[in-house]
Amino acid sequence: MTLTIDISGLPPDRLRFAASPLAELTAMLHVLAEPAHHPQLASWAADVWAKLRPELAERLREAEFLWRSSRADFLVPSRPRPTLAEELDEVDRIADEAYVTAALITTCGSNRVHFTAPSPLADPAARERALALAQARGTIQEEFAERLLTDPAAVRVRVRDTLEQCAEAFFDAAWAGVAVRIANDRRLKSDLLQRQGIGAALASVSGAVTLAPDGTRILVDKLQDNATAAHEDGVTFLPSVFGSPHLVVVHARGWRPVVQYPVADAEPSEPVSLETVSLRLEALAHPVRLRLLRTLARGPHTTGELADAWALSPPEVSRHLAVLRRAGLLTARRHGRYVRYSLNLPDLTALGSDVLTAVLR
Repeated sequence: MTLTIDISGLPPDRLRFAASPLAELTAMLHVLAEPAHHPQLASWAADVWAKLRPELAERLREAEFLWRSSRADFLVPSRPRPTLAEELDEVDRIADEAYVTAALITTCGSNRVHFTAPSPLADPAARERALALAQARGTIQEEFAERLLTDPAAVRVRVRDTLEQCAEAFFDAAWAGVAVRIANDRRLKSDLLQRQGIGAALASVSGAVTLAPDGTRILVDKLQDNATAAHEDGVTFLPSVFGSPHLVVVHARGWRPVVQYPVADAEPSEPVSLETVSLRLEALAHPVRLRLLRTLARGPHTTGELADAWALSPPEVSRHLAVLRRAGLLTARRHGRYVRYSLNLPDLTALGSDVLTAVLR
C-alpha cells in the first residue's frame, strides 16, 4: 500500500521543510480526540480536557472529524506562516467551494471521500450524496454537513473562533514548549536536503518515506494505494511533536501535497516494517486483515463501509472481522441499525510500541 507523489522535473528547492503552528494545533486536537493513539501524551490530554470550558469542549466534539481520523487540507498548510493568526488569515482567503469540499472529505468518511464537480454547494444531487455519506457516519456529522452546505460563511467563522479559543486555552503554552524542537528539526532536514539531496532528506523523515530508484517519485507507506503530483508547487514537509507516531499526508486535488511527520526522538528506534508486524501477529498474517486493522485505527467502521473501502464483499469482510475479534483486537457496538467495529487499542498497545507505530502511521 503506497501513496505516490510524482516529483518528476521538480527542482530540489521545491521540496520545503517548514514549521506550521496551525498544523501542530491540528495534531494536538487529534491527540485530544484520540488520546489512546498517543499514550505518551495521555496525561497532557487529560489535563487539557479537565481545564477546558464546557462550551469549548462541546465545540471540539462537534467538529472533531476535521482532525480525528484524517485532516482537512486547510488545517495542514502547504505554505506555513510564522504565527497561528497569519495561517488562519490564509485559511480565510480560501474560496467557499474549496473549503467546503475539504471539510466534507473528512466529515463524510474516514478514508478521505472525494467530491468532484459539480460542487455540493451548487448541485442538488451532489449535496444529497454528501448528506447521505455524512448521515452514515453519525448524527453529529450529518448536522455539521447540513450547516456547512446551508451557510458555509457561518461555519467558517465558528471554526476559526474555536481554533482561536484553543490557542488561549492550551495551544500557546504547548507551542512554546515544542517550537524550538520543531525549528531545529526543520533546519537539520533542510541542511540535509541541500548537502546530500532528496533521498537522504526523505530517509531522515521516516522509514516509511522513500525516493523511487528513478528519482521521479516520493513513495509513502500509507493506508491505500493512491497517487498525486507535486507539479510546479512542490511538496511541503512539516515536523511535528504532537503528531507522533502518525505520518500524515494531505493531497487532495488542487492542493499542494503536504507531509506532516514525527520529529525524531532523542534515541530513535529502527523503523519496523509491516512485514515484521505481520510475522509477529499471527492473527494479522492475512494482508486483508492487516488492511482492515489499519482502516479501523482511523475510527469505527461498519462492515459495509469496510467492504466499500476495499472493494470486498460484506461476507468476506465479516469473516476477517471475526478472526480479529477472536484475537481480541476489535470491539463492536450497535448504533441504531448500524454495528460499528473499533480497534481495541489497549490490547494492541500491549503487543509493543513498534506494532502500534506501524499500524497507526
